[in-house]
Amino acid sequence: MRKGQITRTTRETDISVSVDLDGKGRAEIGTGVGFFDHMLDQIARHAMIDLTVEAKGDLHIDDHHTVEDVGIALGQAVRQALGDMKGITRYADVHLPMDGTLTRVAVDVSGRPFLVFRTTFACAKIGTFDTELVREFFQAFAMNAGITLHVETLYDDNAHHVAESCFKGLARALRAAVAIDPRRADEIPSTKGVL
Repeated sequence: MRKGQITRTTRETDISVSVDLDGKGRAEIGTGVGFFDHMLDQIARHAMIDLTVEAKGDLHIDDHHTVEDVGIALGQAVRQALGDMKGITRYADVHLPMDGTLTRVAVDVSGRPFLVFRTTFACAKIGTFDTELVREFFQAFAMNAGITLHVETLYDDNAHHVAESCFKGLARALRAAVAIDPRRADEIPSTKGVL
């Protein structure tokens, strides 16, 4: 039962997140930020995790606190669901194409949080969504999930495709990295014996 559930309440946001790493890709998402909801749905579908996110934030100010705090809560829920990480594949990478855009994402479910984010956006907004919040989400998620995460867009054709390739790339790499390796199902994937 690799499930996690986190509630995070601050003066800026009230968030509830639940994940099932062995799910079917079902998503129930409601953050009040339309484009972000679409990206979270992509994570669920392409990582094959069941994901529920309910968030109320200070959207009258902007979307920043909501996006960042969902990243924190989702990262914590994934970390909780991983438990002792016994049997996971641990490493995975993917090249994710979206039309004229190609993004590379590599993951190490290591317990050591780190983010390398080499992706830029030609415009400041996708609709009403601030493109700088893509990095904020990835930073919050990586730090709280305890993963090393590298994201690099090799070339691009538009901001929507860049963002979506990053989120789908994370999903596909995460799906492979948290999968149970049947040859080592009872082992921690580290020479240290712990992650």
